[in-house]
Amino acid sequence: MTAEGSEARWWSLMQRLGLAPSLDMYRELLRLYGEPHRAYHNFEHIAACLRHLDDVRESAEKPDELELAIWFHDAIYKPFSGSNELDSAVLAADFLEENKAGEGTVANVHALIMATVHDASPSPGDSSLMVDIDLSILGARPEVYGVFEQAVRQEYRRVPGPIFRRKRRKLLQQFLDREKIYQHPHFFEKLEVQARRNLAAAIDTLSLQ
Repeated sequence: MTAEGSEARWWSLMQRLGLAPSLDMYRELLRLYGEPHRAYHNFEHIAACLRHLDDVRESAEKPDELELAIWFHDAIYKPFSGSNELDSAVLAADFLEENKAGEGTVANVHALIMATVHDASPSPGDSSLMVDIDLSILGARPEVYGVFEQAVRQEYRRVPGPIFRRKRRKLLQQFLDREKIYQHPHFFEKLEVQARRNLAAAIDTLSLQ
């Protein structure tokens, strides 16, 4: 998705949500996703998530609120912060409140972003869709997944190799140990097998380094 195309998409979303065009916020999001320390958590990731949303939009309970949550979910990203998701959720909530969105919309978007903490199984419905979309990279083609791992390492380049490998193996193993990585049938059928292969291969590689 080009920058021009993304602006049109943002404008359309604002209209469907009954909000002002808010192009200042759109430009701020582009600025945030363009920060130089981001190698993976950038606008390319957001664009990929939006493409995945388009594949399952009809399955969503509140697709426009889900789309807005995708736009904001990594807006605040500092590799060594433990509050990125919360900070991003607050940014989205503040934006919605300033634009007189309903309390239900504010709460739902906040909750959807917080689901991407990935510390527990998501609730059924849009939360599961949000998580599956965010984790779609795990089931990418091996060469694409390899680029993803390299990008994550770049974001954490200040971490010494042994420490990074140990913590990365632990995180990937947590996903691999789940009964199901993906909850929605679309993502499960399309990505589950490849995601497990990618995770196992990455863990093996990290163990050999």
